[in-house]
Amino acid sequence: MNQTAFTLVVPCAGSGKRMQSDIAKQYLTINNKRIIEHTLTRLLSHPQIEKVIVVLSADDDIFHSLDIAADQRVFTVIGGAERSDSVFAGINQVADNDWVLVHDAARPCVSHADISNLIGHCTSTGVGAILATPVKDTMKRSNDNLEILHTTERNNLWHAQTPQMYLCGQLKSAMQQASEQGVAITDESSAIESAGIESHIVSGREDNIKITRPGDLNLAAFILSEQEGTCV
Repeated sequence: MNQTAFTLVVPCAGSGKRMQSDIAKQYLTINNKRIIEHTLTRLLSHPQIEKVIVVLSADDDIFHSLDIAADQRVFTVIGGAERSDSVFAGINQVADNDWVLVHDAARPCVSHADISNLIGHCTSTGVGAILATPVKDTMKRSNDNLEILHTTERNNLWHAQTPQMYLCGQLKSAMQQASEQGVAITDESSAIESAGIESHIVSGREDNIKITRPGDLNLAAFILSEQEGTCV
């Protein structure tokens, strides 16, 4: 497939309850700029990203007030109750035979190099893939009472990141099948896995963090400051 320009879907309908904030985490600010603005600016500045589809909640009253919303490459649709519902709403705007990338709104530090490596891998192999980093810490399995059951071997364990990139029709079919079978979908890769479709890992940078808890804001601010003025 000779595809050189790509569409990226950004689910932006979550509430971010773990951030202990009155507003959704993607609308918190870092250096006087909303997280979603940092994320979209980074994505749209990549030379191979042609369009970004932002998936909003039905009651979102912030996004369209942002300057980035006026960018002609930014499109919006309404999502659903779960992340998977929002992703599905977004990818439904993409042709089945095109590749599509899905990226978390709260990952503003993703590098251009990682995006390029992911695109290059998928288009050269014809197999969808995700960005991920290898697990370095000792992994423990506990029960619900936080009693340690055993140590899990960390070899070949990875921290999944985004973007995740798949052929759009393939991803739609996998997500529909998972929904019909009641399979929990935590990311796009989990839908592909449940459908028994081959999927790869592309090793990414550790600074592609997801802002999830209050302490992550300072870390993201530091990373963005370190990245400023560099070719990321």
